[in-house]
Amino acid sequence: MSNGLIVIGENINTTRRIRANNPSIVKEGDRFTYAYIDDGVHRRLDITEIFPKDLSKLQITRIGHIGQAIRKRDVDFIRWAVLSQQRTGAQIIDLCVDELSVEPDERVEHIQWLVRTAQSISSASFAIDSSDPKTIVAGLEVYDRSKSRPAINSVSLEPGRDVLIQVGKDEGCLIFSNGSGADGMPQDADERVHNLTACMDLMDRAAVPMKDRFLDPLVFPIGAGPQFGRHYLEAVRELRARFPDVHIFGGLSNVSFGLPQRKLLNHAFIILAIVNGCDAIMIDPLMNDPKEYIKFGLAADVMTAKDEYATNFLKFVRQAA
Repeated sequence: MSNGLIVIGENINTTRRIRANNPSIVKEGDRFTYAYIDDGVHRRLDITEIFPKDLSKLQITRIGHIGQAIRKRDVDFIRWAVLSQQRTGAQIIDLCVDELSVEPDERVEHIQWLVRTAQSISSASFAIDSSDPKTIVAGLEVYDRSKSRPAINSVSLEPGRDVLIQVGKDEGCLIFSNGSGADGMPQDADERVHNLTACMDLMDRAAVPMKDRFLDPLVFPIGAGPQFGRHYLEAVRELRARFPDVHIFGGLSNVSFGLPQRKLLNHAFIILAIVNGCDAIMIDPLMNDPKEYIKFGLAADVMTAKDEYATNFLKFVRQAA
């Protein structure tokens, strides 16, 4: 990882959906397609089979285009989804297939295809993201470490997930740890800090290198609770004070879910997260350009004496000249 801000692209996740009346959806004869431009080439992803038959429901229907691309084994779409994030500055790209199936064998098949396909496209690091430890292990089984290091997303205090810490250590993975507890989601900043401190203890016992640890205090949509943003930021600040050398991040664009002007809300929250101690951000890099936050992070480190004598900042300026 670089000395600057670490950017994690979140876009290859089967939970992602677009409205059925999105301008990118095009009707071609009796087919419906998702239109995108890949390195100057106009391409189409066929979504006919998941498009609503009742056109009166366009306003309320959301289309799982990422899931459709994986289900259809559409390599062109996956190539675009990987490289479009990498070109913006994403160093790690998250991969999640969970919503495609509740059947363990089917999830394994999907994640192994996706890992192999993504690695055939890019040498970026990929985070294998699942609520099921067996799916994560299956993804690691086919991961080519000669190209990049994998990341596990994620370990936590939830029953059965802590075993992934030793798996990650043995497999040389970056380890994402989230702030959920043994009994469920955290209710405030204190619970986030408590849970992640316990995860740090578990990683200490497994001798996981500090540089390989990424703490996620969990971002919840602000529309569902007005204090959720504050809870996250307070937890980041306290965790940074306790663990100055660990990586801290979060799925920051979650904060704006369900609200208008998401790009603006995300922008404000990303800046606040960096100011409070995040040195990594997990975002949609096509909505909020990471380059601006990379520059902001470098400049902020100079202003707060984290980058003494502006060493990293000056290196960045020279490279950009």
